[in-house]
Amino acid sequence: MSTSYFENGNARKPSILMEQYKPTFTKSELKIYDYIQEHPDQVLYCSLTELSEACEVAEATILRFFRKLQLKGFQEFKLLFAQEVSSASQDNSGETYIGKIKNSAIQAISDSSEIVSKKSLDEAIERIASSKDVVLFGIGSSGIAGLDMHNRLMRIGKNVEVITDSHFQVMRAASMTDNTVVVAISLTGSTKDIVDAVRAAKENGATIIALTSYAKSPLTKFADVVLLSSAKESPLDSGSLVSKISQLYLIDLVCTGLAMKNVEEAKSIKMKISENTSSKLY
Repeated sequence: MSTSYFENGNARKPSILMEQYKPTFTKSELKIYDYIQEHPDQVLYCSLTELSEACEVAEATILRFFRKLQLKGFQEFKLLFAQEVSSASQDNSGETYIGKIKNSAIQAISDSSEIVSKKSLDEAIERIASSKDVVLFGIGSSGIAGLDMHNRLMRIGKNVEVITDSHFQVMRAASMTDNTVVVAISLTGSTKDIVDAVRAAKENGATIIALTSYAKSPLTKFADVVLLSSAKESPLDSGSLVSKISQLYLIDLVCTGLAMKNVEEAKSIKMKISENTSSKLY
């Protein structure tokens, strides 16, 4: 089924779909309907787990609800609903997009600094520092963040592996042990490929550190340590600069903390890297 806002020339508005199917809703499904009606903006930023808890119904009930609307699931609903909400509430303020992006980026860092747990951060740093088998998982935009973390860790002398291909992630998980630390990067915590790989890694005893914006999600169910950022995306903003900034902020905290644990070695490695790369510059 296409996720286009239009199908056969007609708008597939979730609000209309819900009204059409409302007479068939069970008591549990009516709870979901009522919550969406009362909290339209919050729903766009919910994970499946968060919506389930807010409505006090099982996740399976949530999925059945959206399939009853002839949708594939929660993600397709959010995409269509975001388009409907966006078209219904155009922002007419005089602020330019330049100012909006700047303010959003500043706000993302400010909010993330307030919600990050020092205890969780210290634990993540300690587990990464003490492991000789550290693997970074990320897909899509989160894969880009993983590559940046890989680069940062190499610069302070930490040998790690980054995998951004979902098939390779599952393959690598098969060889993990209780000495492995996996850093799983997923803004929503609901990317199925990441969750599948993390589940396989966890079954083999690996320690899981999750970098995400959702405290309750399929990913965090498997995490030993959760590092939270503040930026949450609607489906129309996937891969936005603001979400990347919030991820990179967490990564910077982890890498800086690791460098501070062994300042002299980090300085020595950075100096060697500078010497080795100087010949690459004119």
